[in-house]
Amino acid sequence: MSILVNRNTRVICQGLGKAGLFHCTQCSEYGTNIVGAVKPGKNGTTFPLPTPDKKEKAVPYFNSVKEAVAKTEANTSIIFVPATGAADAIMEAVDAGIALVICITEGVPTLDMLRVKLFMQGKNSRLIGPNCPGLISPGIAKIGIMPGYIHRPGKVGVVSRSGTLTYETVGQLTALNLGQSTCVGIGGDPIIGSSFVDILQEFQKDPETEAVVMIGEIGGDAEEKAAQFISQNMRNKPVVSFIAGQTAPPGRRMGHAGAIISGGKGTAKEKMKTLQECGIHVVESPADIGKTMAKALKK
Repeated sequence: MSILVNRNTRVICQGLGKAGLFHCTQCSEYGTNIVGAVKPGKNGTTFPLPTPDKKEKAVPYFNSVKEAVAKTEANTSIIFVPATGAADAIMEAVDAGIALVICITEGVPTLDMLRVKLFMQGKNSRLIGPNCPGLISPGIAKIGIMPGYIHRPGKVGVVSRSGTLTYETVGQLTALNLGQSTCVGIGGDPIIGSSFVDILQEFQKDPETEAVVMIGEIGGDAEEKAAQFISQNMRNKPVVSFIAGQTAPPGRRMGHAGAIISGGKGTAKEKMKTLQECGIHVVESPADIGKTMAKALKK
């Protein structure tokens, strides 16, 4: 089973430029049902996308998300709009009633995301990202930029602040014949749509997700909050965690905008200690994620 997406997921793309078209092509070829794209001025025209059986389908353009939803019954949007317009694109999708919004865009201004956060209060939409690789439920749907070929259907959920470490984790799991239920990249910016806890709640409710890998980073307290949630709610599902940035100096951003130690808080050492105290299998090296999960599942 998967979380967040299924075979009824109907996807539109906002920001179908060169990068958007490249990744939407891969998503469609994987089996994701892309039903339209939003590009003002192109309404009434179509663009080709490949299908898993190597055929081709004509996908329509629309002037707005509302129009796309009305014509296609889309329930999910993937956003490749440039950083300066990404927040408006997110809010347009939410305003149109899109249930799941996945923003891949990197470099969205923090103040713009604050506006998005406030706008989404009370709305029935979930945001993944920005600055994330998206998500994939192997064999069902891929919405984002994750390399589909390394994934296999299975029972291990993956949630991560790091795109690259997600791929490394999945590669290890697949090599050990440990398939994945769903892999979610939540993004590494200071303000994001969905937290670790948000995704862990979904994994806990999914009967076919039997274990979880959580990839965290220095900065903030998202991992500590996740540790408390796991301790209180996920005793029946083993969790393996790695925290990136163990050698990062205080006050210097490492990789993601949210990965910065400030005021002595948010260090890898603090996070790892909290995770261990909450019964989570913590590894010091990303190379140990797969084999640690394999051992945890045998207990």
